[in-house]
Order: sequence, then structure tokens, then C-alpha cells
Amino acid sequence: MAAPPPPKKGEPALTVQTQRSGGPIDADQARLAFDHADLAFEIFPEKEAISGDATLSFTAKEPLDRLVIDLDRNLPPTAITINGVPLAKAAWTNPEGKLRIALPKAVAAGDKITARIRYGGTPHVAVRAPWDDGMVWARTPAGRPWIATTAQGFGCDLFWPCLDFPTGEPARADIRITVPRGLSAPSNGVLVGVDRISGGRSTWHWRVKHPNTYGIALNIGPYEVVQGSYKSRFGNIIPMFYWYLPGEKAKAEALFAEFSPTLDFFETLIGPYPFDDEKLGVVETPHLGMEHQTINAYGNGYAKAPEGFDWLFQHEFSHEWFGNQLTVANWDDFWLHEGFGQYMQPLYGRWREGEARYAAMLDTQRSKIENKVPLISGTERIADDVYQAERGGPGGDIYYKGAWILHTLRWLIGDTAFFEATRRLVYGRNDPRPGNFAPRFGSSAEFETLVDQATGQDYRWFFDAYLRRAGLPELIVTRTGTVLSLRWKVPGDGVFPMPVEVQVGDEIRRVAMAGGSGVLDVPAEAHVVIDPWSRILKRSQAVEQFQADQARRQQGVK
Repeated sequence: MAAPPPPKKGEPALTVQTQRSGGPIDADQARLAFDHADLAFEIFPEKEAISGDATLSFTAKEPLDRLVIDLDRNLPPTAITINGVPLAKAAWTNPEGKLRIALPKAVAAGDKITARIRYGGTPHVAVRAPWDDGMVWARTPAGRPWIATTAQGFGCDLFWPCLDFPTGEPARADIRITVPRGLSAPSNGVLVGVDRISGGRSTWHWRVKHPNTYGIALNIGPYEVVQGSYKSRFGNIIPMFYWYLPGEKAKAEALFAEFSPTLDFFETLIGPYPFDDEKLGVVETPHLGMEHQTINAYGNGYAKAPEGFDWLFQHEFSHEWFGNQLTVANWDDFWLHEGFGQYMQPLYGRWREGEARYAAMLDTQRSKIENKVPLISGTERIADDVYQAERGGPGGDIYYKGAWILHTLRWLIGDTAFFEATRRLVYGRNDPRPGNFAPRFGSSAEFETLVDQATGQDYRWFFDAYLRRAGLPELIVTRTGTVLSLRWKVPGDGVFPMPVEVQVGDEIRRVAMAGGSGVLDVPAEAHVVIDPWSRILKRSQAVEQFQADQARRQQGVK
């Protein structure tokens, strides 16, 4: 019988359950501490299929009589054992993508549970990776298999049995990837070894600590590698690797040359690279990119930009701090990953070239802010309900509005307080050094508290206006004779005491705006510019008119 044709993009179909990542946590899953995941994959490029053998170790936090694991039903289990005891097939069900396993006997709080799940099949194929999730089966220009995974929106259960919510990450993971002859399989963490096995195949064994669940990644191709090391300003040595396709050595080495200065920027401004005892890893992929912990996906085609650095590499690398070291416990706070990640590009432009580059890069982002819904809802949400605007989420605003909120906040409270609050959010302390911190979970509420602590003031008004309201504050300006009057108008009519800089002739004055309003005496003939350095994210009729015009042009309307 002939082999079945490979699946088309978007197939096999996914259940609603498998498309959910995050949200309210299943009660049985909340009773588990995830100690270790030992994941073995074999990849079959010609069939576009995988087989898996996952050994998952848990500690019961409360009594349990069943195990609930997320796993796409397109990858059905063929055998399951619990603590070494084989189960009959009647002991498990998985109709919708939540694998429910009846335990041979109930376990008490503190007991260990080891589940071995053998499974396999045809994984879902991404339609438009990385914005849509699944397997990416591609070919290099020379026709060799080139394969990648992406799972941020739908989650880890597309490829392996897991706890598919942000806090469901295992304390440790071993990842073993078996691939055909001539292919490599770079993945997360440290390379333990490569075993050559029958038929010319090889098994690549990686080991990683505290992996972000959606960040566990499979990358397979005929890779070449450029490598080196970075001596950190903290005194430690960080190994660096970039896996790239054959024939791209010069371009690969040019990108690799960006690794060290980018590391220096982040370590100076934010703090130590979080995974220094593993690696800084990047791999070329057939999709644009994704922040897979210590093995970031890169598919920007070595594009050049006027700022002189590769924004895609820099953005995904920023997620080692904002996404992997700091992970939001609830996807509702997704903006902390992407807003900080997006803000790092203009900050790096400023680091390299000064204020003009910073302003130019921020200005490019400003016209992309849509303000249709608030950045956070205060509820537990799944990833796609935040990321996808068509599902009612803030969508791209978690990037661009998030970055501008941080830009405004940094000016408002000053660099010392801003970076102190940021470091405490990322590391849980203001004095991070290699070895004195571990990956952690955070939230918008925590960041707000940290800002208040760093400044000794209450900034609820700031976060209410920018995170919990859709529309932007509007500055009402009137000028009568020598009196310049300023008044903030915010959605919901709350108090917004945001100070405002005003340029009068060649002089810049700062108006305190206590209570949300202020006045300034100016010469009647003076030229006045409000907020001349664009410090504040506020309503702009010019931007709104530009966005409306662009929408009309895209629809073919003159």
C-alpha cells in the first residue's frame, strides 16, 4: 500500500481544546508539580510524521486518582505506564485533546508519579508560522529536509504531552531527537551528546532547566554551525552558537558578530544573561522567528535595516529575559513579554547611536498602535484571546503600545527607578548576578507594585490609563494671550497627573499637571511646542487620520 500523502497546511484539524493554551487551570493539573520531562522524538521527514516517547515525573501536591495531560488527539498514545505499571487501553481517554489517565491506585500528597506515554502520528501543520502554530515541513534550496516547530499560541501539546499553561513548565527536561542521516537537531539547553544509530540516523540529546513549555523546540536540517564564547562583564563565560544552512557562511558570520555586542547591551541595561550555564543559541528556520529558550528561531533572511542591526535576532533574543527568565503566569499579561521585547529595539538603537535613532525607531512604532481594547482584562485568558485581534484581544498593541507605555514610564519615573523595577520583575531582585536567581513568573500587578516601591509613589493612575483603558489620554491645549492652559482628558474621566514638557522658544519647561491640569505664562509672540521630545503616549489626531487613510487605500477607496 502506498504511503498516505503528507498533510496540507492547517491539517490534521485541531480540536478547540488543543487550540487553547493557558486560561483557567484544570483542577487535577493544578495538583501537580512537574519535576522532569524526558522527551524522545523521532522525525520522519518523508512521511511528515513523528513518534514520541515521553516520561513525565510529577509530585502530587494533593491526593489524586487520575492524571490529566494535554496532548493533541492527532498523536494518539499507543502505550502508557504509571510508575512502571502498564495500563490497559481502557484506562485512558483523549476525545478532545485532554488525555485523562486513571491511576492504578490513588496517590497521596507528596507522592511521586512517573508516567511514560508512547505516542505518535501526523502533527498539525502550521498555516502561516510562526503566527499559526504547528509543524513546518520545508526544504532547503538544495532540496534537503528543513523542519521546525512553533507553538506559542496553541501550546506544547501539539508535539508532546504536557501541562499547557505558562506555569506548567517542568523543572528540568531531557530532549532526545532522532533524525535521518546527514541532518542535525539543535534544541534547548546543553548538548549532552550525539549517538549514531542504525541506518545512519543520529539521536541528539539536550538537557535544559526550567524550560518555557511553548519554548521547547524541534529544529532539523543539514546545518552548519559557527560558534564562539563571550566573556561577560559579570566574569562568566557564555558559549554562543548559530546553526545555519549550507552556503551562507559569510552572512551567518556577520549575524554571529552581533551576538556579543547585543549581549553586552542587555547585561549592562537589564542584567545577567539568564542561561549562561547552557548557551546562547540561534538556529535558522523556515519561518520568521520565535523565542525558543536558548535556541531562538531566526528566519529574517539576513535583511538589512537602517539602524544597522538585525531587529528580528535582537527581538527574539530579548525574550530570553522577557518571556523565558520572566514568564507571565497568565497570558492576560502577555504585553510584559512583547512590550518589553519591542522596547528593547529602540533602546538598543539609542545605546548604539544616540537619541535620534531611538526617536526614529519609536516613531515607526507609534502609527501601529490601534487602541481598540485594553491591554489587560483582569481575567485568566488563553494566548490567542490576547494575541489575535479578531478574537477580541489587543493583538499588535501588546508590542507597540506596550513599548510606548514603557517609553513614557521611563521618562516619568527616571532611569534609576525604571530599571530597578524592571530588574526586580525579571530576576526577583535588584542585584542579580550569575547563580543568585532562577526563572520566575510575574504579572502586570507585580510590575505596578514594583514601580510604586522603586519610586515611593502611587502610580495606579498611570497603569489604569494605559493598561485598563482602550483609548489614550488626550491633551487639551488652549492659548489665550500669554496664558497657555493644558488639561488631560482620559477615558472614564479619571485623574491623570502626567507632567508635560513645553518648549517656549529655545527653552523647555516642565508643567507639573497636578490634578490633571496646568497653566504656563508664555510671551504672546513665542513659538510653543507641546511635548517636543514625544515623551508621552497620548492621543494623536494625525496618527488616527493616517491610519484611516491607510485603511481606505488598502480597500481601494480614494
